[in-house]
Parts: sequence; C-alpha cells; structure tokens
Amino acid sequence: MSTTVAEAPALPRVHYLNATYGIRSWLLTTDHKRIALLYLTSITFMFFIGGAAAVLMRLHLIEPQGALVQPETYNKLFSIHGIVMVFFFLIPSIPAVLGNFLVPMMIGARDLAFPRLNLLSWYIYVVGACFTLYAIVSGGVDTGWTFYTPYSSTYAHTNVMAAAVGVFITGFSSILTGLNFIVTIHKMRAPGLTWFRLPLFIWSIYATSIIFILGTPVLAITIFLLALERLLHVGIFDPAVGGDPLLFQHLFWFYSHPAVYIMVLPAMGVVSELIAAFSRKRIYGYSFVAFSSFAISIISFLVWGHHMFVTGQSIYAGLIFSVLSFLVAIPSAIKVFNWTATLYRGSISYQAPMLYALGFIGLFTMGGLTGLFLASLAVDVHLNGTYFIVAHFHYIMVGGAVMAYMGGIHYWWPKITGRMYPDGWARFAALVIFVGFNLTFFPQYMLGYLGMPRRYAVYPSEFQVLNVMSSAGASILGIGYLIPLIYLVWSMRYGPVAGPNPWKAKGLEWETSSPPPTENFEETPIVTEEAYAYARPAAPPAARRPVTEGAHD
Repeated sequence: MSTTVAEAPALPRVHYLNATYGIRSWLLTTDHKRIALLYLTSITFMFFIGGAAAVLMRLHLIEPQGALVQPETYNKLFSIHGIVMVFFFLIPSIPAVLGNFLVPMMIGARDLAFPRLNLLSWYIYVVGACFTLYAIVSGGVDTGWTFYTPYSSTYAHTNVMAAAVGVFITGFSSILTGLNFIVTIHKMRAPGLTWFRLPLFIWSIYATSIIFILGTPVLAITIFLLALERLLHVGIFDPAVGGDPLLFQHLFWFYSHPAVYIMVLPAMGVVSELIAAFSRKRIYGYSFVAFSSFAISIISFLVWGHHMFVTGQSIYAGLIFSVLSFLVAIPSAIKVFNWTATLYRGSISYQAPMLYALGFIGLFTMGGLTGLFLASLAVDVHLNGTYFIVAHFHYIMVGGAVMAYMGGIHYWWPKITGRMYPDGWARFAALVIFVGFNLTFFPQYMLGYLGMPRRYAVYPSEFQVLNVMSSAGASILGIGYLIPLIYLVWSMRYGPVAGPNPWKAKGLEWETSSPPPTENFEETPIVTEEAYAYARPAAPPAARRPVTEGAHD
C-alpha cells in the first residue's frame, strides 16, 4: 500500500506590487516604481480633464455662431485645456511616469538617489493640481495657458490666482525630479555602464533634467511677479503704472520654449528605444543622437523671441531669433534621419509600440517642417495668431509627445504589470488615434492659411466644413484614447503573463523579472556590451548555449 503526499502550493513571487498592501503603503512609499504608478494615475486623470475641455470646444465649433456655450465659457474651456494639458500632463508625463519607473532599472540601480524627495515631488504635483482644479470648479480662468499680462494681472475677473498658484507649485515638482535624475545618472550606474553604453532614453532624460533645473525657476519667478502685481498693484507689467507687458512675454517664453523640449526630448528617447527594439538593430549614429539631445536643450534657451515677432521687437533681434530657430531644427533632424537609417534593412516588427513610434516620426516631422514656416519673419507675420499655430503646436505635442508616451506605455507595460495586453486591440487603437489626430489637426493648417484666428468662439460660415472635419476628428481621437485605457486596465487582471522579456529586447530593465522586485535586481548587474547590441554574428553550433524559458536573445 502506498500513500501520496500532496505538494504544497507554490508561494506567489514577491515583487514591488505585492510586497506590501494597503493605501498607506502606497501613499508613504519610497519605491520609484510605485511612485511612477502614482504619477501615472494622477496624470491620466488630468489628461482626461484637459481632453474633455478640448472635446467641448470642438463640439461648440461645429456651427459658425457656436453650438454649445457662451463666448465667456468658451474662453474658459480653451484656458483650462491649455493649462491642464501643458503643465499637468505634457511636461510631467514621460519624465515622471516612464522616467521614474525606468531610470534606476536602465542603469542597474536599486532606486533613485533621493527616494523621499521623489515621493515629495509627487505630493507637490498633487497639491498644484488641486489648486488648478479648484480654479476650474469655482468659475474657471479665461487668460489662456500663457497668462498674458496686463489682462491676467489687472483686468481678468476669473480665478487667475488659483490657477497660477497651481502652476507655480507644480514647477517645484519638476525641479526636484530633474535634480534626482541628474544625481542618479551620475552616481549610481552599474559597473561597466559607461556614458556611451547608456540607453538613449537616459541621455534624453538627462538633457531634459537640465532644462527642468535651469528653466523652471524662471517660470516660478514670472508667476510670482504676476501674483505680486495682481495683489499689490505694483508696476511690473502694467504700462499704466510704469510696467512693461512685454517683459512678461520675455520671461514666460524663456521658460516655455525650452518647455516644448521638456515634452519632446523624453519622447525622442522613447522612440529611440522602440526603433531599436522592433527593428532589431543598433541605433545608427548612436553618439550623434545622444549629443543632439544636449544640442537641443542648449539651443532651446536661445530662441524664445520667435514667439514675439509681431510685438514690435527690434528687426535685428527678430533676425537673430529667426536664424536660431532654424538652427534648432538641425539636431532634431539628425534624430529623424538616424531613426530612418536604423529602420533601413531592419527586421521590423509592426507591433503596437512600433506603430506609435512610426506615427511619432511622421507627425513630428510634419510639425517640425511647419515650424520652419513660423521661424521665418515674413511668413510668421501672416500666420501668427491663426489656427496654423494651433495645428503646428499639436503636431509637435500630441503627434509627437503623446504618441511617444503611448508607445512607451505599451512597450514597458509588461514590465510594469507583468501582463500582456491584447495586441490586436492595441494596434487598432494606434490606428484610430493616428487617423483621428490627422482629421482633427490637418484641417486647422488650412484654416490658418485661410486666415481664421484662433481662440475665437465664432467664425465666418465659409470655414464651417473644415471645422466640422476637425470636430469629427476630435471625437474619433477621444475614442482612440479611451480604448487603451479599457484594455490596459483589463490586462492588469486578465492579461497573459508576460515573462521577463516578451519583446526579446536589450537593456538592463529586461534582465529582471516582470514585475520587478522591490530592489529591482537580485544582485547588481555588470554591463559588458554596448547599448542595443542586436546585430551580432551567430555563434557556431558548438559554442551555443541552450536558451532557458523567458531569457532574451
């Protein structure tokens, strides 16, 4: 007679998501991965607030005389849309979510250099967002996202102060995040991870952090001066009491043009990772792509005056800013050309992250080329203040930064959650977003060319067809963004288990399990090869080792 001994059930693997439980464990965490998820939740909420305002604007513009709201409410809608999307989604999205999650793992570290400071930066972001949400629910703000004076400092009767204070506070979150990244990248790289073995995403985050630290204090000072004038009526920007309203524009754009590259540089880093992974090739001209990030971050501080061509500034200043604006296109073009060269004769896989990367290249190129129109003094005089500006800005920001953000989320989602999402739905959503985006914003290029001014709640009837096309595209785009939200949330519980490296990609983040343990790695990794070491000759049969399940190539 024999007896059967039942095997004890295997204990679930401990990782950063289940190491501790409860709301308190999340709100007091110093784990960079959990803080990234806190940012992801907060930023997604703000994205849909700003997106709802955009959809309401487009619905209103279906009819020439407006179909939905009063002109005063329309002014508040585009102000809310701009403030929320720029300061609470586009600027923090990739650095705060993907940067927080990936920077330590990509360099073989256990956490960021200052974990408590990292948590503090999220709380500062939330406090700033609460001030802005208060401004929205208690009557709104109608100054636009630029807060131009003297209207915002003297004449506006909406909640300018609450919105401005929200932006002011959130700026400190950016400064702390940038400081944390710079120290971490300098001091905590794994053995063997030299500067020229770093992933290009790390180079882009480093260049972005420089802009965070150097540029954001200027915005803080500008907002502080605005508040000072609004509260104490001192003559800083108000010409009636000896101020200069153009001083505000100089200060604001000295930060806000580099802020465009705060949004785009991390997106370029994401696209470099996606292009290499899904073409199975080293990035062509790695060092040129890396140094172009620094060139962009430096030149971006020298071109703020191209926003002020029609303000009456000196013609000589205008010429200098025009030349510098053309110059900043060169390092951006280097990246696009090198990505294209990487794709050439690559073993390309058209999975969802790659579709977003290809969409980024096309849409960002369109936005960049139309930016050259606006860098030209003679052309900008006619296009300034029209819908051409709106289309150009959105081709850079939404077609560029948001497409890359979506691609990055899809690429690293298996690492974040340990689960795969339905690839068919993901490809479909990428296609819907691409079509919806172009239907929304390409007609706006034509509207601007024909002379329709932006920010107007009404328009001549001859512009209606193009506006209806744009509004239809906005509805499609909104649906395109809702689809990933649904299937990504679904995948967290029901998606197939991903394994450590479902894409067979290179990089230290793929060397650890999915989801990663709290300490990221069981032992400190040692780097012995270049970044993106895909193109290697096959080993002779006698030298090949058996491949274990889940290992990468």
